[in-house]
Amino acid sequence: MATRGASRLDWCLRRVGASGDWLLLEAGTQVTIGRGLDLTYQLVSKTCPLMISRKHCVFQQNAEGQWTVKDNKSLNGVWLNKQRLDPSKAYPITEGDRIQLGVPLENKETAEYEYEVIKEEWDKIRPFLAQRNDQGKAKSLKTKRKFSMEASETCESEGPSNSRSKRDRVSCDSEPLGKPWGRVEEAKQLMEKMDVKQPSPGPSEEDRGPLCSSPVYSEKAVPVPHKDQKGSGLAQSWTGLEMLRKTLLNIMKLKVKVQEKQTAVLNVKQKRRKCAQKEILAMEQELQELQDQLCVEQEHQQQQVEELKRTFSEEHQKLEGAKWQHGEETLKEQLAQVLQEHRALMEELSRSKKDFEEIIRAKNKELEETKEEKEKVRAQKEEVLNQMNEVLENELQCTICSEHFIEAVTLNCAHSFCSYCINEWTKRKVECPICRQEIKSKTRSLVLDNCIDRMVEKLDVEMKEHRLTLIRERKGERETECVGETSCGQ
Repeated sequence: MATRGASRLDWCLRRVGASGDWLLLEAGTQVTIGRGLDLTYQLVSKTCPLMISRKHCVFQQNAEGQWTVKDNKSLNGVWLNKQRLDPSKAYPITEGDRIQLGVPLENKETAEYEYEVIKEEWDKIRPFLAQRNDQGKAKSLKTKRKFSMEASETCESEGPSNSRSKRDRVSCDSEPLGKPWGRVEEAKQLMEKMDVKQPSPGPSEEDRGPLCSSPVYSEKAVPVPHKDQKGSGLAQSWTGLEMLRKTLLNIMKLKVKVQEKQTAVLNVKQKRRKCAQKEILAMEQELQELQDQLCVEQEHQQQQVEELKRTFSEEHQKLEGAKWQHGEETLKEQLAQVLQEHRALMEELSRSKKDFEEIIRAKNKELEETKEEKEKVRAQKEEVLNQMNEVLENELQCTICSEHFIEAVTLNCAHSFCSYCINEWTKRKVECPICRQEIKSKTRSLVLDNCIDRMVEKLDVEMKEHRLTLIRERKGERETECVGETSCGQ
């Protein structure tokens, strides 16, 4: 960061209600904000992680040097002075403006991330600035290198069988996600075909020692040739079963999250029917992300089942001809339990999917009903406008000029005409054009003029211009007549 003078003023976003986490708007740079990684400032909400999008908004200077803010098609929007911004459109900001990222949660009046645009000296704002996210890239690169080195050492220690399983795991990624149950059934059939018994995780009865729960063999288990290699293979089988059990627990947790989201959708349906469409879209996106996580967990489980299948086949080949008395029944029971848990979980997921589809169908029905109501309101408005046009054409027209009244005048016989039209008529006859009664009085009708002016405002532009043209023409003719009378009198 360049060195700043003591008197230089910098733009900054001061977080409302907090004494820190201010965001600096450094001149000549583009400031990106969101929950993603490759951004200037990373905001991760503790109460609602999905409130801030991956790349929520962008701050940059325009050609004139003024700072602007742009909503990068975020889910919960960017608000400038309580007004939501249109996506992908830059809006200029000035000192004192309020910028809100996301919306307030329930039972809260303000959003979690609300800022005020200020312009202050560098020394005053420096202690309160938040750390830039792009400064931590070097640390993340070192961490990635460390993890890659540890992974390579693990691969070397596990031997060629583990590297072969990794190659097989890569080949499994291209298969569809709906096959984990079939892989488990194949593993079960493979266990039933095994003629030999596999060793238990602890020592045998010949040693007369207590059973051990650790998956690592004792060196004095059974005097069989190459016992270290067989023990390590069976330990891998136990490790695979434990990993499979952990995966099932993760899937159960995700299922609970899906149920909570479905309950939230039902609550939104009951409490906020007016804004149901936006809330449903947000809930649908969150549920979609949870379902994606479930798919990832199922894929991981499928890979573990493939690893177990290969491990069991290797153990069957290594231990063929030997008679083990312990271990086979325990492994079969554990595998049967895992299969039963997996079957129950898949049934729960299918039921949850059906419930979610029913909710979506109900919401679609509500949206269709809302569209029908809007169409009805539109039809009523059109009917009112048509009736207003009929009233203007039939009741508020002068019978002399066939135009809407201009400076309406009511005669003693209660008939109304334009002031200009009745004056021209009385030059020839002093009687009503409709009922032929003698004209004794003329009264200006301001009520008719005001009513016609308000109704004409709602007509199209062509009708308005035609009426203004008539008013100017009649005013000009009246002024000409006044000038002519004045010259005659002189």
